[in-house]
Amino acid sequence: MGPSGKELKDMVVSQLGESLREISGLPEYNGICKKVYGDLIRRVKLLSPLFEELRDGDEELELDVLKGLELLKIALDSAVELLRSVSRGSKLFQASQLEKLVLEFHHMTEDIEAALSKLPINKLGISDEVREQTELVHAQFKRAKERVGSADAELGKDLVILEEEKDPDPAILKRVSEKLHLRSITDLKKESLAIHELVISIDGGDPGDVFGKLSSILKKLKDYVQSENPEVETSQDEKSTTIKHRSPVIPDDFRCPISLELMRDPVIVSTGQTYERSCIQKWLDAGHKTCPKTQQALQHTALTPNYVLKSLISLWCENNGVELPRKQGNCRSKKPGSSISDCDRATIDALLLKLVNGSPEQKRSAAGELRLLAKRNSDNRICIAEAGAIPFLVELLSSNDTRTQEHAVTALLNLSINDSNKRTIVDLRAIPAIVEVLKNGSMEARENAAATLFSLSVIDENKVAIGAAGAIPALISLLCEGTPRGKKDAATAIFNLSIYQGNKARALRAGIVTPLMGFLKDTGGGMVDEALAILAILATHHEGKVAIGQAEPMAVLLEFIKTGSPRNRENAAAVLWSLCSTDFEQLKLAREHGAEEALKEVSENGTDRAKRKAGSILELFQRFDGPSSPL
Repeated sequence: MGPSGKELKDMVVSQLGESLREISGLPEYNGICKKVYGDLIRRVKLLSPLFEELRDGDEELELDVLKGLELLKIALDSAVELLRSVSRGSKLFQASQLEKLVLEFHHMTEDIEAALSKLPINKLGISDEVREQTELVHAQFKRAKERVGSADAELGKDLVILEEEKDPDPAILKRVSEKLHLRSITDLKKESLAIHELVISIDGGDPGDVFGKLSSILKKLKDYVQSENPEVETSQDEKSTTIKHRSPVIPDDFRCPISLELMRDPVIVSTGQTYERSCIQKWLDAGHKTCPKTQQALQHTALTPNYVLKSLISLWCENNGVELPRKQGNCRSKKPGSSISDCDRATIDALLLKLVNGSPEQKRSAAGELRLLAKRNSDNRICIAEAGAIPFLVELLSSNDTRTQEHAVTALLNLSINDSNKRTIVDLRAIPAIVEVLKNGSMEARENAAATLFSLSVIDENKVAIGAAGAIPALISLLCEGTPRGKKDAATAIFNLSIYQGNKARALRAGIVTPLMGFLKDTGGGMVDEALAILAILATHHEGKVAIGQAEPMAVLLEFIKTGSPRNRENAAAVLWSLCSTDFEQLKLAREHGAEEALKEVSENGTDRAKRKAGSILELFQRFDGPSSPL
């Protein structure tokens, strides 16, 4: 059922290229982390020739090469998430968390360097020139990981003063304004929106506390900026003399509150607020149930076109010589210049007719044949999507016929290998239907639903939507109940989804630690590799450290550190480091279990990442070995 070795290579390389394109397309960032943000993007972009040569190559790659590329993909996916969150995030919040943010960038550099270390460049079949450039990039990451940036102590003190003092020194306001590039009212409006997005994204805790602190500082900065650089918007005469050479100012009511861009297709939600359709739809697809602007609960998710506002915007555009933004082309439109053979195209068109108008038996048969065609080659996957089959396959996910449902979800899995199809499937709001199959379908349908969610989760924003749709508890159920292949599919999907921080919390609250610890104790079950990999990524979350620590993992972790495979020793050491780095009791427990000898051996003979983690834990032991140490 799965893709061939060549298709697997094409899929991984395509995903790497997509990550690179996302990183390359990120906007310039002028916040407090400008240097580390820019350095990371610059270094990653230098890998472009490597991915291009791999994409153009026809040969299959050996398993260790594919594993190395997969590790690099995971690292770059995390880099995309970090860079995107920084570029879109609140500069004030980032400044308040600067030390932590600098450390995140450092860990990101370490992870990419570690992935490059495991990539056997001599087996990639690339030119000497590209190999030399790749080695140079690796050397740059290796040097960069040896340097840890320091937080701006003065900025931290300034923020505390701005928060606490009613009338702070203008010199401090100026300093913070300059450092954070919050120099104009436009900058401050964007910052206000970023703070708002931050508050409504907080999962637990007291958002009012965060919002209150940041809003207090933002108000003082706004008052300062207005007093130093007053906006020339109070007088019509002033307007006429200062903005003749500029584009017309877009009225606030014409801007989407989410994107701040001129609305093309304004729609009204149940609270009465108006948004750009694509922006609010994306918000809803991510699982949000509130109005972004008012934070009121939405009574329903229906979107009503705002025809009056749309007419006013069109009239304003006409009067001011502004071209109304055009609607983007539909990716499901049929393209006449496709390279699919006439035979396959005719077959697909005939199957689509059965899928639309046929009897239940014909629909089942058509879905099964499309499933096989989509598995066969990439051209068929493109043609099936262009023919318009995806919406009807999504509809069949809710079929009461077990076999029809199995064919539909597996056809979508095979179609999703194509990145453009991934977006089409998600745009059709298929994720909730796939999750429903994952919960209630036959075992084959559940397993293929899990594999489909993994395929879709390669695109970062889909990780959020899949988690919000309730997929993770269902994946954990499959992890416990499935066939050996089903368990692997579930574990792979959970690992990939957990790259997104919010999904780590969902997995932990759904009780994932218990089955993972069970897999570690049942070494004959064939799930040790997956369990340790998932635990290593969950252990980077505060709730994960607590849950793993409560499962009394010390003895089993140390057993893998002593006798496991290189990969398992590495992940076990990573989990141990996460536990010990913030919990003195766990550090003490590790010492009592004889961790030092095992860690010394790993620090000499383990993988690069394992050596780093083992060395860091040994340093913690040494730190508490002084006369006053309770150890």
